[in-house]
Amino acid sequence: MFERRAQPHGTLASVILIAASLILALLMGAGLVALAQVSPWEAYRALFYGAFGRIYGLVDTFVKGTPLLLAGLGMVIAFKAKVWNVGAEGQIYIGALFAVWIGLYVGPLPWWLHLPLALLAGALGGGLWGLIPGVLKAYLKVNEVIVTLMLNYIAILFVSWLVHGPMEEPGGFMPQTPRVATTAQLPPLFPPTRLHAGVLVALAAALLVYFLLFHTTLGYRIRAVGAGPKAARFRGIGVERTVVQVMVLSGMLAGLAGANEVLGIHYRLLDGISPGYGFTAMVVALLGKLHPLGVVAASFLFASLSVGADMMQKIVHVPIAISRVIQGLVVLCVLGTEILLLYDLVPLRRLHQRFSSLRFRREG
Repeated sequence: MFERRAQPHGTLASVILIAASLILALLMGAGLVALAQVSPWEAYRALFYGAFGRIYGLVDTFVKGTPLLLAGLGMVIAFKAKVWNVGAEGQIYIGALFAVWIGLYVGPLPWWLHLPLALLAGALGGGLWGLIPGVLKAYLKVNEVIVTLMLNYIAILFVSWLVHGPMEEPGGFMPQTPRVATTAQLPPLFPPTRLHAGVLVALAAALLVYFLLFHTTLGYRIRAVGAGPKAARFRGIGVERTVVQVMVLSGMLAGLAGANEVLGIHYRLLDGISPGYGFTAMVVALLGKLHPLGVVAASFLFASLSVGADMMQKIVHVPIAISRVIQGLVVLCVLGTEILLLYDLVPLRRLHQRFSSLRFRREG
């Protein structure tokens, strides 16, 4: 039925197929909404209104998309090297912990020093958490999927213990730390909305990751290891060292996502600081075709679907399960375009060839 193309389709065909897949996913979702005895037109109006039709919905889209973008960029670096980092959730927690530690216990410092130091600490925390599975995979051949998955639970439970005990706010009733110093907080961009400067940090990170992957020797080594470790080693590339570097960089970006949440939104460390951003980031990376600029679009698309789905539930009472199914349909349909980009449907190609030959005979 399918045969691999000698040359994949170009960028224009890719954009058209992705747009068509989004429409197909929404049409399939409309059928599910109709089964719930809700007007699909009204449901999708509520979805787009929730995500884009009001200032606070648009702000929420950017706020939710920012940690997805940062963690998704980390997944791009890992997946480009065929290193399956599924530990971004734990790296987010450790990054948030390190950032809050600097924000609480280091100082007083001026904001131009305190804030960058807290962000850097968050990135280093995530990088150190990624270093553990990186070293185990590179030098001991331990499966990174198992290690990173288990480290998620260690990080989440460790942070939970801290906010319930040693770092808990004195006199408080919630499992949380005190607020970080104002000099360590990301400044709001449009008060009184929640939009903060972390959005700019995430966009700058996307540009840096693009430059790293496609315009540096490290980026070449990452892509070479992903294409084939044996061939990369034959070319003189240190595969083990590159795997460690990949895991550290991936963890640093996830840790920066955690720092972004605590320094820009909550201003403190909470129990359950991430609603699963680390796991969603894997989907975002695949949705963005493992390209940094594609992840920018995918992260904010996924965030808009999440914000719009909440509004769809509130306004027209669509069950939350259906709204999540619609998100899943979008992911499946967009990822399915990869088959159409790389493969030809053989019966359709034969039909096209037969039609072309008949037209040639008539013109002849």
